Amino acid sequence: MSTSLPSPGSLSNRQVRLASRPVGTPTRDNWHFTDEAVAEPAAGGVVVQTLYLSLDPAMRGWMNEGKSYIPPVGIGEVMRAGGVGRVLASQQPDFPVGSLVTGSLGVQQYCSVPADQLRRSGLTRIDPRAGSLTQWLNVLGMPGMTAYFGLMDIGQPKAGETVVVSGAAGAVGQTVGQLAKIHGCRVVGIAGGPAKCEWVVKELGFDACIDYKAGPVKDGLKTHCPQGVDIYFDNVGGEILDTVLTRINRKARIIICGAISQYNNTEPVQGPKNYLSLLVNRARMEGMVVFDYADRYPQAVAELAGHLQSGRMSSREDVVSGGVDAFPDTLLKLFTGENFGKLVLKVADEA
Repeated sequence: MSTSLPSPGSLSNRQVRLASRPVGTPTRDNWHFTDEAVAEPAAGGVVVQTLYLSLDPAMRGWMNEGKSYIPPVGIGEVMRAGGVGRVLASQQPDFPVGSLVTGSLGVQQYCSVPADQLRRSGLTRIDPRAGSLTQWLNVLGMPGMTAYFGLMDIGQPKAGETVVVSGAAGAVGQTVGQLAKIHGCRVVGIAGGPAKCEWVVKELGFDACIDYKAGPVKDGLKTHCPQGVDIYFDNVGGEILDTVLTRINRKARIIICGAISQYNNTEPVQGPKNYLSLLVNRARMEGMVVFDYADRYPQAVAELAGHLQSGRMSSREDVVSGGVDAFPDTLLKLFTGENFGKLVLKVADEA
């Protein structure tokens, strides 16, 4: 394999850097494109060719200044992004040339990882037999890890309970719902549009899916959750979160994973108006950040890969071609709801 790969010294690296912090929805003016030569790795380092990049709602938060669970991307820095790639050159025996890896590669064609940054980058070898490369950015990647630990550790599902998940056709939501079904729960999704709702029910096996674009979510919850909601996995925030809070049962668990409806707001985010339902129902609302579970990723990957291989679980990736130049426009699909499944940007051919 190594003999067919180009040497880094002959390559130019196209990169997307953060030029300014967006106000509201990001525009192309917030990005700066650069081209740099690719150097041979120093002792203990590797050079990875990016094949696919994961585009995630969390990226919008990483572009903002201010304290968060992870430092913001600095002005002038390559935009942070998880990806899958192939080792092009290596001075590290754990990552031989030609091996497939996942990690924080950034929005660029090639990622040079020095020895002292290998752990921080999360660079990990992957087994393509466990799932396709795009599945390694979905159910076997950060979205799958988020779904697994959010549902299993915080939600603690029990057979017979009712689980509601917003963003049900998205990367995290599709895995949450299928996992909940595997654990014997009744699962109701919330998604936008008839095509997504049909896919969630017919392909993923949810018991029902509420189309928030077709009518009030409260009516759908009344119809499909007549016994109330035991677990709510929230990916959207805003009015939908407030509505679900009116339907929760005693000792309900609400997992706060994301709030995509709020990320491009130019006004301060409003907290849930119906939070006193937590008091009345002795319920619990807890936020989760997937990186807190990094040392347990192998456990989740093994279980989820088993579900994929047995056919108990499937996934859908929305793969957009165009390389890193297509990143600014492709990212916006997340906030319009245009993507169908996990949004992935193809940077290079697998072969």
